[in-house]
Parts: sequence; C-alpha cells; structure tokens
Amino acid sequence: MIQHGLIRNATEEDLQEILDIYNACIGNGIITADTVPVTVEEKLPWFKAHHPDSRPLWVLEADGEIAAWISLSDFYGRPAYQPTAEVSIYVSEKWRGKGAGKHLLGKMLEACPKLGVETLLGFIFSENKASLKLFASFGFETWGHLKEVAVLDGRMHDLIITGKKIQGF
Repeated sequence: MIQHGLIRNATEEDLQEILDIYNACIGNGIITADTVPVTVEEKLPWFKAHHPDSRPLWVLEADGEIAAWISLSDFYGRPAYQPTAEVSIYVSEKWRGKGAGKHLLGKMLEACPKLGVETLLGFIFSENKASLKLFASFGFETWGHLKEVAVLDGRMHDLIITGKKIQGF
C-alpha cells in the first residue's frame, strides 16, 4: 500500500511518464474519452495550463517511479466558475489497488481551500466502478448522469458527474 509516497509538483520532464500512465488507459473503455494515444507535443499546452498555486498537477513517486498523478483543471473556462475545478486522477497499472488514488485525492482535498477551490467535480464513466467508489469514499455525490454521451469501442457510455463542496469556505 502507498501511504507515504512523495507527492510533488510535476515538471515538464515528468510529462512523458504522465502520458505513459494516461495512454495506457486508452482503449479500455471506462477511464478516458481519448481514443488514440496523445503525445508530449499535443499535451504541452495542457501541462502549461496547470499552476501550483491554483490548478496543480502533482505526481506521486513510489519506488523511484511515478505511480500516479492528479490534476485540477478549470471547469468550463469562464471567470465565474473559478472556485470550481475538475479533478483527474490516473494510476499506473502496477500501482492500482494499492491506495495511490486514495492518497492523492485525500491530499488534494486538503489543499483545495489554499488553492481557492470551493467545489470539486469528477467526470467518471458509469462503468468505472473503482473510481466511483473512490470518490464516494471522500463524500462526493452524484450531481449528474449524462446518458450515452460517449462512444468507445462502438458502444455508448454514460458519464457520471460527481461533486463535493469543500469544507473551509
């Protein structure tokens, strides 16, 4: 179990490892809506949109490698939504089921008041039971259910919007 791995701000040098974890999730039909692997060049603007003081991108290091990453991103991209952020978590296949996601999400929730985040949202495919369970364990509730909004592997998928108001505001 990961309990005390090093959590730190991601650097540009980490981007390939971050994308290796992300790209390994493409094609399984329940984790990401991307359908083809993404490249460092394609994701560089996404990486640069993260800021440690408001929209961080953290990596969790364990045994000398990146075991998982978590990020906060702007929701809907308009100024009035600034207190709301979308959280994304991706765990390396080797580290799944060992507490990496739980460790990262707990630390991010603790940091939200300092980051100016009052509302946290997660967008999770309904088939991704492990992520839904993880988010529910931290008090996220289902705030929306979008039926059959994504086509992956020729099948329609529902998207669950989970939400949580952050304590301390």
